[in-house]
Amino acid sequence: MVNVASSSPANALTVDDTVQLAVLERSGMIESRHLGAAVVLTPDGRELRRLGNPAALIYPRSTLKPMQAITVLRSGVTLTEEQLVLASASHTGSQRHQDVAASTLAAYGLSVDDLRCPPDWPADSDARRAAEAPTRLAMNCSGKHASFLAACVVNGWPLESYLEHDHPLQSRIRETVVEFTGTELAHEGTDGCGAPVFAMSLVSLATAIQRVVTATVENDPHSHALVSAIRAHAWGLDMPQVAEAMDALGIIAKRGAEGVLIAAAPDGTTVTLKILDGSIRPLLPVGLSLLADAGAIDADAAAAVLASTTEKVLGRGLPVGELRFQLA
Repeated sequence: MVNVASSSPANALTVDDTVQLAVLERSGMIESRHLGAAVVLTPDGRELRRLGNPAALIYPRSTLKPMQAITVLRSGVTLTEEQLVLASASHTGSQRHQDVAASTLAAYGLSVDDLRCPPDWPADSDARRAAEAPTRLAMNCSGKHASFLAACVVNGWPLESYLEHDHPLQSRIRETVVEFTGTELAHEGTDGCGAPVFAMSLVSLATAIQRVVTATVENDPHSHALVSAIRAHAWGLDMPQVAEAMDALGIIAKRGAEGVLIAAAPDGTTVTLKILDGSIRPLLPVGLSLLADAGAIDADAAAAVLASTTEKVLGRGLPVGELRFQLA
């Protein structure tokens, strides 16, 4: 039985489940400390390293999107590579992103009016300057919602209620999540875009993502198609910093709201982590450092990526410190 929108379960992540994962140092003094939990899985799925308690429950937020996109493909939807990436993306609302999401709608006889995600301003600076008002197409989940609607068209499911927890599509997504995580769902909530979101542990999330990224054409053609599309069009999946890391290091990575990260190296080594206070800024420094420590990516290459993607610590416009991975 899934518990929808009730009080927080007893095993949700707490302060006691976390350790220090990153610090921000300014002028020789640690100014801020980021607490969280993380897990690293070996290429064959064994637990290599745990920080804090990765068995506690979290909401995966947008890191759930690969499993949602796979369900859409399993439901009979045909998408181009770019449309498939947008189906699993938290995009910036650039004109290019909006055009791809709109193309999914058009391919299935739908329009922007069919979207049920909330209107939003683009995060992309050029698109934001050009925007006259918030729109549903600019919302970072519009590609996912467009693919949800496409699945409804293909299967004759109701359009207006596609976000309801008991909708046939959401029931199928729930089944996919259970299949990939290997665990039953104990708690269910509502994500920022209005879709159901399922509480799970970082270990379960890592298990699911590793199964996605290591899939072959023979054993799971839909997962393989998604990963191949992301590798070819990393620009579409997340913010530019994440795309830079993927292109430079060959990883698959995605951030989720409230400080969640999934990251998998080319050999299948997989990291999932959650920053307790929901901060986004330490995600790449922690995630890439854990993959480098595991020997799954080149440490120097990871350091170069972090040097260009990590928030700068400045004083009068000059560097006076750094944000870095550091255990207590």
